[in-house]
Amino acid sequence: MNTYVMDHILMRNGLLRALEHEEFIVHYQPQLDIASGRMTGAEALIRWRHPELGVIMPDRFIGVAEESGLIVEIGRWVMREACRQVRQWQSLSGVGDLRVAVNISALQLRRGDLEQTVHDALEASGLPPSCLELELTESVLLKDYAQSLVVMERLRRLGVKMSIDDFGTGYSSLAYLKQLPVDRLKIDRTFVRDVLGDPDDAAITQAVISLGHILGLDVLAEGVETEAQLAFLREHGCDEFQGYVFSRPLSAEAFERLLTERITMRPH
Repeated sequence: MNTYVMDHILMRNGLLRALEHEEFIVHYQPQLDIASGRMTGAEALIRWRHPELGVIMPDRFIGVAEESGLIVEIGRWVMREACRQVRQWQSLSGVGDLRVAVNISALQLRRGDLEQTVHDALEASGLPPSCLELELTESVLLKDYAQSLVVMERLRRLGVKMSIDDFGTGYSSLAYLKQLPVDRLKIDRTFVRDVLGDPDDAAITQAVISLGHILGLDVLAEGVETEAQLAFLREHGCDEFQGYVFSRPLSAEAFERLLTERITMRPH
């Protein structure tokens, strides 16, 4: 227990220093339209560029950030940076509808200042609200469903989009799904991974796609790693995808190069 507490304190102090010294960076994983192959947006994913340990992935520090409350300030920074960066890409590329998806934690949703955080990031960057998508998991939404619904309705009035991340891994209740003001369902990678070898995963993936479309929602599959998986999703009408079959998460510089290449390749 003492070791755990000391590790927690060291990690918390490190995160405080990282905020002060701007050690965090954002990587972006491209999201594409399955039918046309057009790049529609990117998911913003935080990394910690530690001065001694190198790049630290979020699964190493997000838990401590949430327990200590620092996730609110870290989330605010990611929101500002992602909006600023994507607005810059829109201006450079002429792709005015390029969107960015940002993950929201339970604490950000409960604290009550998420609406102000989003408003400030949009105002500072000039990003159109419709180009910002907030990703919330089912478990986050259901921790305090009534408050979640109120906050989401207020955010919806700002004009931002919302998606349910990792859909199918939580409660997946149709009773709440029909009430939530969401625009997109994201099929969890655990179903996509075995979609060709496991009949149950194939059936669940097809069902989520059908359910999303019946409710008027777009459906995006994450964790797509092979052309065969992509072909399955295309055959069953999935709208968008992200995954290693196209690209791993990229630094801002690498994403900009890729975006420029894709635009250059477009038929005139």
